[in-house]
Amino acid sequence: PIPHSRLDIRAEDIEAVRRVVKSGQLAQGHGVERLEGVFAQRVGTRYAAATNSGTSALHLALMALGIGDGDEVVLPSYVCTAVLNAVQYVRAAPVLADIDETYNLCPGDVTRRLSRRTKAVIAVHLFGVPADVKALARLQAPIIEDCAHALGAELDGMACGSFGKAGVFSFYATKMIAAGEGGMVVSNSKRVVDETKDLRTYDEREDYRVRFNYKMTDMAAALALSQLSRLDAFVRRRRDIAKRYDDALKDAGMTARAGARRGHPSFFRYVVDFGVAASKVIRLFEREDICARRPVYRPLHHYLRTAPMPATDLAWQQAVSLPIYPSLTDQEVARVCRAIIRVGRQIRGKQT
Repeated sequence: PIPHSRLDIRAEDIEAVRRVVKSGQLAQGHGVERLEGVFAQRVGTRYAAATNSGTSALHLALMALGIGDGDEVVLPSYVCTAVLNAVQYVRAAPVLADIDETYNLCPGDVTRRLSRRTKAVIAVHLFGVPADVKALARLQAPIIEDCAHALGAELDGMACGSFGKAGVFSFYATKMIAAGEGGMVVSNSKRVVDETKDLRTYDEREDYRVRFNYKMTDMAAALALSQLSRLDAFVRRRRDIAKRYDDALKDAGMTARAGARRGHPSFFRYVVDFGVAASKVIRLFEREDICARRPVYRPLHHYLRTAPMPATDLAWQQAVSLPIYPSLTDQEVARVCRAIIRVGRQIRGKQT
């Protein structure tokens, strides 16, 4: 079967990690500093601080912005629980909002949920499609960009991560670049990044406050830096595959929307709505020996038992994610395209 996700690890990645292991400096060191410098330059921010995961990056970004007990943070319901967890870690109150046609936060719905207690809006660039950060910025609430899916995505000539008070990234194994685990906080504020760096390390301090063991290792940094050197190629490949899937949908005669687009997506995921239950579409692709998935396991408002969110509920019921990653071969892409056409025609009742 064609898996939903697959790594692209090459000889140069392995060699980069081998050099670190051979050096004896495995923990946080100069390798992490190098990654921070290169990453900030790549995203177009002044400063960057590496962490051991995307979740810890978001946790520390919230803390660095002074968000805590009693504050409200607006975030999408259609997102993984890691985002909600980070808000809960700082004892802030999560305020869930619905999505727009790109599966990202709907600025209009966010507006209705703002209050005097709102201290931040977490704009998640879901599936690598930029959120409407400019409309969200006009709401006068500080923006934290969650770019876990969006490394390499751009909006109006600026990289995702460079619009808000802070941006956070993930280097989990399936993300745009892989370090096994890892994260990054970026900002144009030296204070935000200095605070992040202070909080990520608990030892050898002149004062005491609660700090964390959120350091990235030099091994993870070496792998991330090696992968980062191929990011442009990764994004080009993903965009090329997305174009071929778009064409296959047209050939299937489907009105299915492949998620509306904004800016220049990274295509971390290719999400399509065939207009029927996701479970049915997933079964049809399984018959084609292709692994499709629900892109979000369960909306957050289902866990928190808050009011229904029409757009989020529809996306959860019908949206399906298809395999899209740089290590897909041309033959595999062609197989997925043929499957898109067959599945589309079956759903329309035209067996081939």
